[in-house]
Amino acid sequence: MAYKFIEGSVTAAKGFKASGIHCGIRKNKSKRDIALIYSEVKCTAAAVYTTNLVQSSPITVTKKNLADGYAQAVIVNSGNANTCNADGIEKAEMMCQLVADKLDISAEDVIVGSTGVIGQVLPIEPIANGMEQLVNELDSTLESGTNAAEAIMTTDTVKKEVAVETEIDGKVVKIGGISKGSGMIHPNMATMLCFVTTDAKISAEMIKKAVKTAADSTFNMISIDGDTSTNDTLSVMASGLAGNTEITCEGEDYDKFLEALTAVCKGLSKMMAKDGEGATKLLVCKVSGAKTEKDAKGVAKSVICSSLLKAAMFGADANWGRVLCAIGYSGCDVDVNKVDVSFQSKAGKISVCQGGAGIDFSEEVAKKILIEDEIDILVELNDGNAYAEAYGCDLTYEYVKINGDYRT
Repeated sequence: MAYKFIEGSVTAAKGFKASGIHCGIRKNKSKRDIALIYSEVKCTAAAVYTTNLVQSSPITVTKKNLADGYAQAVIVNSGNANTCNADGIEKAEMMCQLVADKLDISAEDVIVGSTGVIGQVLPIEPIANGMEQLVNELDSTLESGTNAAEAIMTTDTVKKEVAVETEIDGKVVKIGGISKGSGMIHPNMATMLCFVTTDAKISAEMIKKAVKTAADSTFNMISIDGDTSTNDTLSVMASGLAGNTEITCEGEDYDKFLEALTAVCKGLSKMMAKDGEGATKLLVCKVSGAKTEKDAKGVAKSVICSSLLKAAMFGADANWGRVLCAIGYSGCDVDVNKVDVSFQSKAGKISVCQGGAGIDFSEEVAKKILIEDEIDILVELNDGNAYAEAYGCDLTYEYVKINGDYRT
């Protein structure tokens, strides 16, 4: 492992400042509802987005703004998704212009995001009125990054921020990120907004490649409830201020960057899965011994998406048959007669299925293992060398309660 986790947020990397305030989009004045991330220099940048055919206006605008591979700021609000609105694109562009005017940058160098209820008109007045305070509070401190992380939360119960440090070309490179996501989460991607900053010097072409690769093994492997959102965006901006020789092709430097970026994305993915709406447990399905990576990912996703298995994990019930069932309908190339299944947590590990059949095990021991708040579902396919992980949570009564009155 060529990186290490450090205390930090989107302000960890050189050149970046952030802020988060309450401007009035949300009625609750104690809730921050708009965030700003700013780089003192123009960055190479890239993003990936939801695969939902219904896409938010901010995604349309961000895609246009990132077409040249560069950006310098991010503006994002919570409390309103700005999706399915006749004036949505106009409002998203106005958000970019407000930032551009205050920071003296091009509006086309602004990434814009929104999250919240779909189909309600986004009021631009609170954003315009709050812009001066938002810009004035820009800072490079951890607190400022945390304020931005809090400002993009909706039903999230905890802020989500991760930072790592690595060495590339003899230079210390830092990568930090914030994300939001708690419900309406399902590949591809999860319902989420994620903004990552780095001081690595990397070309627009290579950062685009790295973002997609990292997302495929992390954010695209999360499922909370089977719903894919309309606003999902993962963006990464690279200031280049670390001073390393620019990464322009694959090789050792690119591999180190990708490893560190993937670590940030994985850390945020697990935070999102654990904070699933109403969730009490983080579930990680680890699939090994698959014929191909595609099969490993397919099996892991299928297991983590199973509502029956998620309900069993909520009840600490070692119902391994639901794991086999999910593998069986995954559509992957699997010999079910070779499959082994185990459950693992900090309380221990227990084997419950071997060769596709049940074995004797202690239900009492299994209960102790499954009552913990982080559970590994270990699936060994015994048919190859490919490996993949997927991230999810249990399905609880509280999930229905939260989503039964989400708008009200």
